[in-house]
Amino acid sequence: MRLTRETIAKVIVAAFLLNLVVMGAGAWFAYQEAPPIPEQVVGPDGETVTTGETIRDGKAAFQQYGLMNHGSILGNGAYYGEDYTADALELKAEHMREYYADAEYGTAYDSLASGEQAAVDRLVRDDLDEGYEGGPIEYSAAEAYAHEQVRETYVARYHEGDHDRGVPEEMIESNEEAEAFADFALWTAWFSHTDRPDGDHSFTNEWPYSPAAGNSPTGPAMIWSVIAMVLLVGAAGAAILLYKSVKLPEPSAEGISVPEPSDVSVFPSQRAALRFVPIAAGLFLAQVLLGGLLAHFYIERAGFFGIERIFGVHILQLLPFSIAKTWHIDLGVLWIASTWLGAGLFLPPLLTGHEPKRQGTYVNVLLGALVVVVVGGMSGIWLGANGYLPGELWWLLGNEGLEYLEVGKVWQGGLLAGFLLWAVLAIRGLKPLLDREPIYGLAHMILYAGGSITLLFVAGFMFTPTTNIAVTEFWRWWVVHMWVEGAFEFFIVAIIGLTLVSMNLLTRRSAEKAVMLQALLVMGTGVIGVSHHYWWIGMPDYWVPIGSVFSTLELLPLIFILYEAIGQYRAMGEAGFPYKLPFMFIVASGVWNFVGAGVLGFFINLPLVNYYEHGTYLTVGHAHAAMFGAFGFLALGMVAYMLQLSIDPDRWDGSWLRASFWCWNVGLALMVFVSVLPVGFLQLDVAFTEGYAAARSLAFYERPLVQTLFWARLPGDTLLILGTAIYAADLVRKRFVLRRSEDDPSVEDMAVAEGIVGDD
Repeated sequence: MRLTRETIAKVIVAAFLLNLVVMGAGAWFAYQEAPPIPEQVVGPDGETVTTGETIRDGKAAFQQYGLMNHGSILGNGAYYGEDYTADALELKAEHMREYYADAEYGTAYDSLASGEQAAVDRLVRDDLDEGYEGGPIEYSAAEAYAHEQVRETYVARYHEGDHDRGVPEEMIESNEEAEAFADFALWTAWFSHTDRPDGDHSFTNEWPYSPAAGNSPTGPAMIWSVIAMVLLVGAAGAAILLYKSVKLPEPSAEGISVPEPSDVSVFPSQRAALRFVPIAAGLFLAQVLLGGLLAHFYIERAGFFGIERIFGVHILQLLPFSIAKTWHIDLGVLWIASTWLGAGLFLPPLLTGHEPKRQGTYVNVLLGALVVVVVGGMSGIWLGANGYLPGELWWLLGNEGLEYLEVGKVWQGGLLAGFLLWAVLAIRGLKPLLDREPIYGLAHMILYAGGSITLLFVAGFMFTPTTNIAVTEFWRWWVVHMWVEGAFEFFIVAIIGLTLVSMNLLTRRSAEKAVMLQALLVMGTGVIGVSHHYWWIGMPDYWVPIGSVFSTLELLPLIFILYEAIGQYRAMGEAGFPYKLPFMFIVASGVWNFVGAGVLGFFINLPLVNYYEHGTYLTVGHAHAAMFGAFGFLALGMVAYMLQLSIDPDRWDGSWLRASFWCWNVGLALMVFVSVLPVGFLQLDVAFTEGYAAARSLAFYERPLVQTLFWARLPGDTLLILGTAIYAADLVRKRFVLRRSEDDPSVEDMAVAEGIVGDD
């Protein structure tokens, strides 16, 4: 089959429009089908238990005090604390059993005979197996009693503090806010066991699994899991057939030569772009240090190797898990994004031989703006979570408190402005290519990808702290998932394509083919694939089949462009190839992307597995392997390439970077396979046999075997920290051997640019 690039471009546009229609309709239904926030919750005698306003206040407290990065809600968030939905549901059922045991038999539930306990269990399930047809929520006497008991538990736990659980004192500042948070958690528990109007299962498709509340997986979860496994085999074969079938006319590769670093001049704007690298390395080092602290918090919930016994201060009070986790996540996003932004500004002069006036100055302005946003955002998180920002400022300048979208809205606006400024600088730098190539060319692909990143980030501005949590989660996953597995991946593939072209490992047309097919896969799978995050959060159940199909198809990213690059690399032979070290990172990325996003991602996204696994350590393994593999290693490979071009070849030394490479790979393997995944499979077993709340309980984490596995994470974490420290030190070392930039290099000075601009 012989397809023109024009044809592929038209298919991409059609796929993009289809995505807009599907996700736009999904947004409309999100508002229509979200679980209702009632005006009132009333008891059996009509007395008010809580109100919709209080539930909204509870959601605001949940966000302000960073509770999503302590535990999770509807399975989304951190795994250190309980899942508040599952915990509130389990506590509610437990207190209802106590109420009925006393009312029916005059004694404690644990003192009842097995037959009497079964009768009480049936009463509880009958109470909770209810539908909703509008109006106020009407509690039975047992539910009203249980609601009050859960409130007291949450005030004691999250306001007064509970160091055994890793909760600092006054994590939530006041009694009233803690009670409101309990009401919010209990509302999510209510819609997890309450059937939709005219439906036969709850708003969350019967998640979480809770035998006490009568929640168990639905039939579609099983059916679509089987369909997804069948689809995987067929989709993989079809994708390979499609890729191998597409033929594009290409110039002969005979006589191709890889440019040596000494053949390339360095522009002032490239030196400026290189300054993003040490900033990103500092953020990276801070991230892994915080990661080590977070891992240790699972062993000592309020201490760090007994240091509190020396200084008399619990580290938990100085740096709570929730703030450390928030910084850990945000620093990870920021160091990777900063590296890629720098790479996106380093490549244009290399490819075009073009240096716009004052480009270096503007790149420095962008870097300065990034530093301001990072410092402001990280500081605002601490100030907002500790109650130092009054009124609306806590979520505008402080801690918005949603995983991956923690920084305040003002700082998010700063990031958005930064993306726009980057796009302008990229257009200026790529102008010679943009003028010469068609609208589906490589340089245009970079801009389309950058524009889609900016567009999807706008979804983070579609909600406020008072927005229904189900609708909030709908929009949040637009940013989180579509960034990672949609626009950001498209952006990275386009940059890697340009990089491989600059190495002469790919011709420009070959790279365009690979990037366009990747864009098609992203549009066809990664965007609608976000819907697997909608199964258990209160969205309509039609997302189960849609998410099953499209999340299965997400196994295909990045493979084809790497496959073609490796093929040409082998064809050329390794002798004399000067960029082996950057290429090591590219290959490592492919391996970890396959393991993390491919194998583990497919496994946990099967609906039936995800029903029990959602929010467990299996997701931690998937996330670390996929993020580090798909994005981290590629970013670090780009750094190696940029440095090798920017340093005098006689003074280039890649030994420290190579040491970091092996520390990172071995450390990640030890962390994922020796510690994280075994804990996840133990959690999965407990979720299957005892219920989801038990798998997320403190009792599970304190099991001797689980504690041993947490300790087993120490060697892997140590290697990751060591590798990052070596990397940061190497950047300081290399700072003193950078080549001086040319004031006005011409295209003839740029061996790479000459080939790219002339490649028609």
